[in-house]
Amino acid sequence: MTDENVDSGRRRLLTIATTGVGLAGAAGMAVPFAGSLLPSEKAKAAGAPVEVDISKLEPGQQLTVEWRGKPVWIIRRTQEALDLLGGMADRLVDPDSEGDQQPGYAQNPYRSIRDDILVLVGICTHLGCSPKYHPEIGGVSFDDDWKGGFLCACHGSKFDLAGRVFVGVPAPTNLEVPRHRYLNDSRILIGEDEEAA
Repeated sequence: MTDENVDSGRRRLLTIATTGVGLAGAAGMAVPFAGSLLPSEKAKAAGAPVEVDISKLEPGQQLTVEWRGKPVWIIRRTQEALDLLGGMADRLVDPDSEGDQQPGYAQNPYRSIRDDILVLVGICTHLGCSPKYHPEIGGVSFDDDWKGGFLCACHGSKFDLAGRVFVGVPAPTNLEVPRHRYLNDSRILIGEDEEAA
């Protein structure tokens, strides 16, 4: 075919039509692809704050809820347990909670907003096992001078009733205090604090 027989108008029309169909197809594929990058409703719900009623939690009791796929412990500490927290600094790695395992408002001797209510993520900072709550005070099989707290049976890490890690155990840091706030005297919202409200 020679240049004399080429219909340049028709060629231009076919080029424009082909480009338009290609762009429309690309746009049609981009919309669901972009949508797939957004979190699903299930994922949003899994990361959403969790509201917990603590009105029936008695002194010494522990309540476990799930937030972001993790166990979160809520413990109402007794006055006796609170009184014992101060005399343990020499046995703890980070007695003043200077590490970043808690929000600023929980960087105090009790690692909590309210002295009597402790909120912790129930995962050992060593290898991710879940320690067991041992509220008893006095000699126990794993510590002759036990003042109450948590024992991770996987590798022997121990934490006091503020979630602070003991010296000489595998866990390197205190247990995590999640962001939380009180909606009223009997309800806590885990996963959100006053700064985010």
